[in-house]
Amino acid sequence: MRSRLGNIRRFGGLLSVVLLATVLSACGQGDPSGESSDEATDNAAFPVTLSSKFGEVTVPEKPERVVALGWSDAETALDLGVQPVGVSDWLDFGGNGVGPWAAGEFTEPPEMLGTNEIDYEKVASLEPDLILNTRSDGSREKHQTLSKIAPTLAPPADTVPYGTSWRQQLDLVSKALGKPEAGQARIAEVERAFSEALSQYPQLQDKTVGVGAYYGSNQYGAYLTGDSRVRFMRELGMTNKPEIDELGSGSFYVDISRERLDVLSADLTVVFAINGSSQQLRQDQLLDRISAAKDDRLVILDDPDVISAFSSGSASGMEYALQQVAPVFAEHVAES
Repeated sequence: MRSRLGNIRRFGGLLSVVLLATVLSACGQGDPSGESSDEATDNAAFPVTLSSKFGEVTVPEKPERVVALGWSDAETALDLGVQPVGVSDWLDFGGNGVGPWAAGEFTEPPEMLGTNEIDYEKVASLEPDLILNTRSDGSREKHQTLSKIAPTLAPPADTVPYGTSWRQQLDLVSKALGKPEAGQARIAEVERAFSEALSQYPQLQDKTVGVGAYYGSNQYGAYLTGDSRVRFMRELGMTNKPEIDELGSGSFYVDISRERLDVLSADLTVVFAINGSSQQLRQDQLLDRISAAKDDRLVILDDPDVISAFSSGSASGMEYALQQVAPVFAEHVAES
């Protein structure tokens, strides 16, 4: 049997005058610069120099106009209280280009930018003082062009395309924005959420998982250990099925033929549609014959928001997905 994952803060006049005078006096003794303590802390972090795939990049002062090009860079910036002026909508959210769990964070809509094909003139027209491209294909040519526009934060060294982990992304972006403490605090919050979920569903610990996607036209792919979806499962104590990782390297996924779909079978198998529909997955007789399907260890994700959150690799996205999928995964994982 397959699982259907459904949709899912007076006194009298004289005393008032005295109190008002006291408040005004206190305000007059504050920071003459007019900065709040948070602003002063952020500004004190600059200049900051960070290491990336293409060497060091220096952010000379607190950025005021941030462009977020990398996968989940916009959500990560929003998570830290910074609204990008331009974003790339990697998961086709529409609107402001971020997931519904973060969509309310914008007070003004950002400029929508390209994903794989960057409109450099449009980026330059936004006059950014920082470009975030921390989870991307790692193209040197793109990085060099973007760096002529503004300081550009590329992926960390030794990462495969789109292989920047959520911890690395939060660490890099928070430091670039002058908010390293906030970044570490968010990392701790997400780790705590996963730890609590694992405590609630200990049957997930040390189990193998296969995560696959349907691309349409009868084409499937499997995600490798460096992918954000597999990292999500690893936070729940699971391990990517070794046979899947053996199929490819240097990327975050590998194509698999329909005849080899059973390679996705593991203690738990998770599949969703990128192109096409979950209904097509449910009607695929070959998928229905893999051992995970026969043994009720196959979970097909239906809800588009859950699929996007699961795929996002952002702190807020993962927290959203975790609430929805953890109990379903626990219900269908193989027994010890």
